[in-house]
Amino acid sequence: MGQTKSMKKLIVLSGAGVSAESGIRTFRDSNGLWENHDVMEVASPEGWRRNRQLVLEFYNQRRKQARECQPNLAHQLLAELESYFEVHIITQNVDDLHERAGSSQVLHLHGELNKAQSSLDPKLIYNLDHWEIKEGDKCEKGSQLRPFIVWFGEAVPMMLPAINLVKTADFFLVIGTSLQVYPAASLIDYVPTTAQKFLIDPVAPSNYLARNLHLIQENATSGMEKFKSLILGKTD
Repeated sequence: MGQTKSMKKLIVLSGAGVSAESGIRTFRDSNGLWENHDVMEVASPEGWRRNRQLVLEFYNQRRKQARECQPNLAHQLLAELESYFEVHIITQNVDDLHERAGSSQVLHLHGELNKAQSSLDPKLIYNLDHWEIKEGDKCEKGSQLRPFIVWFGEAVPMMLPAINLVKTADFFLVIGTSLQVYPAASLIDYVPTTAQKFLIDPVAPSNYLARNLHLIQENATSGMEKFKSLILGKTD
């Protein structure tokens, strides 16, 4: 069904918990380590300067793994809601599972695995049709390509567009993230007071009542089934 001007806006903030149910490992699965390397070694500008090959290999393996994974029911249900709402997904995830499930409007806060970026000119961004970025792969200006990922210590250029989206929400859903990672966690502060806010999380955060969040205490897939029934009931 095509979107119409009368459709209410559902803005979704998604995080690693959604991708995890498709089998994508997160740093939290291994206490912030990857093959005994600390996260800062493979996800920071300092790590890139210290050991470029290690960083490239880390993201090559993540890219390869993500391409072997499939969208799960949570991804699919979010895509299905486009028949009833104008849905915008703001995701902290760097995989493309939302898009592969059929979601048409996805804003990636932290970059995208399937893209490469010039290490000289951040405006030069390239789609990847393969899973490897190798030493010697260069942009048109002759600079080594790096993963198109926002690393720790770097600015998040998509925050302003995300804030502007959140300000238009009729409904706001948080799924797969504990609202602990900033600046993404601050987006909830921009939700209009008139909007209804929902949180799908198997662990109830201590401040969810203070934030006026309707809690669905489930994992991403079973929580989305409940959320869909709940929110469609509000459109009758």
